Amino acid sequence: MERVARLGDAAIEVLAEQGMRGLTHRAVDTAAALPAGSTSYYARTREALLELALTRMAELDEGDLPEVKTPASVAKLTAGFLHTSITTGRTRTLARYEFALEATRRPVLREIYDRIGAKYRTQLKAGMVALGSSDPERHARLMMAWCEGVMFDSLAGTGAASPPGLVELEQSTEEVLRGISLA
Repeated sequence: MERVARLGDAAIEVLAEQGMRGLTHRAVDTAAALPAGSTSYYARTREALLELALTRMAELDEGDLPEVKTPASVAKLTAGFLHTSITTGRTRTLARYEFALEATRRPVLREIYDRIGAKYRTQLKAGMVALGSSDPERHARLMMAWCEGVMFDSLAGTGAASPPGLVELEQSTEEVLRGISLA
């Protein structure tokens, strides 16, 4: 549904710009440039609006990762993901952080958020297996935590004033992989 996707995109923008408190049906109508009441038609309650936005984020993130066979290919892929997340994908990353916090208080969102996150963890674990990790579960968790830290620092932390570029991200990823004996 084109209109639902448009509303989901608008909700993501509102979340990134105004935070969770700013996410209202009216704000989404305005951001989507649709008549008043349009959001309410598709998402009657606040909970439904949150689910609509989170579901849209999952749709936008759909797709399988390319197969990785070397630490260099993992570093390149990871650096590209991180760079996009802190530059052109900044809005979606900020909205995702809003959802992460809200999911700690709303079980329905927690279930959706965890399901989306599990897909990334599974793909990352498969990458660690492909690289010959001696402990792919733990190494995937370590890489995920490192990536989250880089994104948070680059968008909301003290590194926001000077986030790393693509080359630095690739070098840093290679160093992390070497640190866990994968490069």
